[in-house]
Amino acid sequence: MRLPGLQGRIERRLLVNYRVDPEAIAHVLPEPFRPQLVRDAAIAGICLIRLGEMRPRRFPRWIGLQSENAAHRIAVEWDTPTGTKSGVYIPRRDSNSRVNIALGGRAYPGEHHMAEFEVEETDQEVRVAFAAQDGSIQVDVSVHIADRLNQSRLFADLHEASAFFEAGSVGYSATRTPDRFDGLRLRTAAWRVEPTVVKYARSSFFEDKPIFHPGTAELDNALLMRHVPVQWEPLADLHRTSEPVS
Repeated sequence: MRLPGLQGRIERRLLVNYRVDPEAIAHVLPEPFRPQLVRDAAIAGICLIRLGEMRPRRFPRWIGLQSENAAHRIAVEWDTPTGTKSGVYIPRRDSNSRVNIALGGRAYPGEHHMAEFEVEETDQEVRVAFAAQDGSIQVDVSVHIADRLNQSRLFADLHEASAFFEAGSVGYSATRTPDRFDGLRLRTAAWRVEPTVVKYARSSFFEDKPIFHPGTAELDNALLMRHVPVQWEPLADLHRTSEPVS
């Protein structure tokens, strides 16, 4: 039985975004997804998110849980009977929460892998690193808060970047069943992102040379969200032989 939805707070969400060769990322995408392009490039990245007060809707805040989580994500499009839809495909989710591991993909969408996180955070600096318990993936990112979005080849300014990621509120996650994808929609009335300067970013996913040959995945920007109330709305599963419910 699935919960009707979750609510809580994004305490910190760091979106680390790569500019990717569409042909390279297409090999990672299952049907029916294809890369969503911006200025002829695909967009993929890592969402490093600390959630607080997470609980089923209408439950009191005091029972809410806090957790560190990560999602590798790819901006995608897919066709439906009512037209083309856009969102993100999530090939991998990681968490330090045993509750998320136990309930993800069962009581609510999103199967997770257990990982250990290391976080250093001030008002102006954020570093998040994690390593999967099974050794399959490692990430280490450090950013400094900036006044404006600089040196991005994907987006002209912060407004354009913010609008793109706000529109990608629907995500479908890989599951243990290759032909089935879990669906979630993020809802918030307080969307706001801050620009950052990336001091360094390392990801074993984007450094996997058999998938991403040199020059096919390049760091473009990182955006930060802090202290945002949020709801997660489950969507009907997407199967390769059916269409997603919008």
